[in-house]
Amino acid sequence: MTSDVTESAGVSGGGAGNPASVLSTYRLQMRGDECTFADAVAVLDYLDALGVSHVYLSPVLSATIGSTHGYDVVDPGTVSESLGGREGLERLSREARARGMGLVVDIVPNHVGVSDPRQNAWWWDVLKHGSGSRYASFFDLDLADDNGADGRIALPVLGSDDDIRDLTVDRSGDEPLLAYYDKRFPIAPGTDAGTGEEVHARQAYRLVAWNSGLIGYRRFFTVDDLAAVRVEDPEVFDATHEQVASWIADDLVDGIRVDHPDGLADPAGYLARLREVIGPERWLVIEKILGDAEPLDATLPVDGTTGYDALGELSAVFVDPSGEPELNALSRRFTGAEGDVSWLHAREHDLKRSVLGNGLAPEVRRLVRAIRRETGDTECDDGTLHEAVIAVAAQLPVYRADYAPLATLVPRIVGDLARSHPSLGPALAVFARAMAFGDESATRFGQVCGAATAKAVEDCLFYRAVRLISLQEVGGQPGRFSVSPAEFHLAWTQRARHWPRAMTTLSTHDTKRSEDVRARIGVLSQVADEWSRRLGSWNDRAPAPDPAIGLFLWQTLFGVWPLDGVVTAELRDRVHAYAQKALRENGTRSTWTEVDEEFEAAVDGWLDAIFDGPVAGELTSFVAEVEPHVAAVSCGQKLLQLLGPGVPDVYQGTELWDDSLVDPDNRRPVDFDARRRLLDAPDSAPAKFTLVRTALRLRRERPESFVGGAYVPILATGPAAEHLLAFGRGPAPDDLDVLAVSARHTVALSRSGWKDTALHLPDGEWSDALTGRTFTGPVRIVDLLDPLPVAALVRVRNSG
Repeated sequence: MTSDVTESAGVSGGGAGNPASVLSTYRLQMRGDECTFADAVAVLDYLDALGVSHVYLSPVLSATIGSTHGYDVVDPGTVSESLGGREGLERLSREARARGMGLVVDIVPNHVGVSDPRQNAWWWDVLKHGSGSRYASFFDLDLADDNGADGRIALPVLGSDDDIRDLTVDRSGDEPLLAYYDKRFPIAPGTDAGTGEEVHARQAYRLVAWNSGLIGYRRFFTVDDLAAVRVEDPEVFDATHEQVASWIADDLVDGIRVDHPDGLADPAGYLARLREVIGPERWLVIEKILGDAEPLDATLPVDGTTGYDALGELSAVFVDPSGEPELNALSRRFTGAEGDVSWLHAREHDLKRSVLGNGLAPEVRRLVRAIRRETGDTECDDGTLHEAVIAVAAQLPVYRADYAPLATLVPRIVGDLARSHPSLGPALAVFARAMAFGDESATRFGQVCGAATAKAVEDCLFYRAVRLISLQEVGGQPGRFSVSPAEFHLAWTQRARHWPRAMTTLSTHDTKRSEDVRARIGVLSQVADEWSRRLGSWNDRAPAPDPAIGLFLWQTLFGVWPLDGVVTAELRDRVHAYAQKALRENGTRSTWTEVDEEFEAAVDGWLDAIFDGPVAGELTSFVAEVEPHVAAVSCGQKLLQLLGPGVPDVYQGTELWDDSLVDPDNRRPVDFDARRRLLDAPDSAPAKFTLVRTALRLRRERPESFVGGAYVPILATGPAAEHLLAFGRGPAPDDLDVLAVSARHTVALSRSGWKDTALHLPDGEWSDALTGRTFTGPVRIVDLLDPLPVAALVRVRNSG
């Protein structure tokens, strides 16, 4: 009996233009060469039929020419012409509204792209006129006399300092330009006489070697091509948000996603200002990466995070804790170390110290200079003060600690360090005095801590730890091997209660691997002994050039290996590209700045030997053996996300199996025509597609049951109760009308069976929207979860 669930599914949600009615989102990666506004209009009918309430766009402001992601905005005042310009955005909004749908747009307040200064008018003007530029205050410039570049703006673009002699003056255009190979820089009026080196000496900037440790502006993390902007300045805020404000004034968008607020000088102040611009009801979510057990600051005027916390819980609840000992042993065998929580914390601390002392050294020096200015300290030597700052930052277990719920964190760390390292006591006292002022020093400390965590953990440690790499995701806690149903239910109860409009996600443009690749790798926890045995044999016959890197890449290969065993040229190229990025992020054998071409070639050869050798057939067989259990995880985590508390996002293409790896692999074009055809052939559609379509439509038909609705754990009884995860949704705890049910740890379950395990359904008659079967009262799980490992039960009538 599916009529009351599906027959009306083609009817749009109605009122989706109301900002309060963001029920689900579908993320599109906008690209001038692949996904323009016109392309988005062309798939609206498909997204509408799928059940999506809002289309969620990656950044759409004018970015660097050829950008495939849009986070390198060069003109915040205009909509990208390569995407279709303002007119294209307006048309997309109109067409979406006509279907009862709406738009959510990603914005980038922290930084702008400066890789080609000619494309960024603000940056060009600053380089030309220095502190006299009307835009000088827009950027967080370091123009102090003691900045290492004689008070000029240091630009780390040269191969070496000797390259100054290679500078020339390009007079081929309307104005003379300083030329360094294909790069061009402005020349201040009247200063173009002489050689390139002589002209350079007269400019407001200094071109320095890329590895000089000098940088004349705050960056996004350690990315020299992204210069931070000072949105804490009202003038800068207004200039960078003029276009965004017009979208609100013209009612084009229903929600905003904010990229990386932790990089801002004052995240809370910025969000309060943004909330004033967009109004009290429009949806506002932030890319806030939460540490282990870190709460989102409830004083922030936002609807929640972008969902990495939910992603981590969904992944870990399907990981089988029984596999931990064997995977620990396997990690020791390949690396000599375990990947447990103590090991991870020690490595995180060491890597943070390394990042702070190297890649972020310019930011740390600038912070120390600010501390000296604000405190007037002349007693502590630079080395000790540097060490105190790095020691505190390296111990911080979160991105930044200046949010209200974390007020006691830094004082506790400072106290612990003073006791364990008495020699740092005087420097820590100076540091504490500077933090007390709450001025530049405190701001820079918050910013540098976030950058250190991102670069040390997500961009390095997560490429080194090898115990179970599906847990190594943005915002993830890989030291916590698994999550129990009890912990999961409590976390999701809190989300429903305190952050009912937060975004939830399983895949994003930033995830290291897609939800389905994580699902397959996570199943290794259920077959740890067999995985260990087979991997030992495979690695004996095809030994990796480096054991630890090998264990990481063996899991990656398992995660993306095709079911039919056919390794296409495209897949081979994708894996090679991924391996190169993984090696350089890992940093133990090759890096972005010191490439070990010989080792990278050895890894490429090793991968090809696997693709073309006898191990390939065995990999295919093993993947086929575990496929039913992988499907159970893939479908289970997707159903729980889509029917759970918050606003679920479906990343483009993930309504079908997706084998994407880290960017840019996850920005590949999506075949929407193939997906559209599945709408007309529901009987032949894959289970995941049917599940996504069914769940999204349920959310649209019963909005009061989901965003803001009740969340009630439903517990099974019987010998296999721990293998079931279920919850109810409805307008109130005593008025549930949708139940999400999923099997977990199905490998062990396949050996023991459900036996008499049962689920006591709430009163009423319940129809499984996925199969059409009807149930009442206590139901045996063996009957309920057949043939699928999940069920989406919908109340069809009350017992009374």
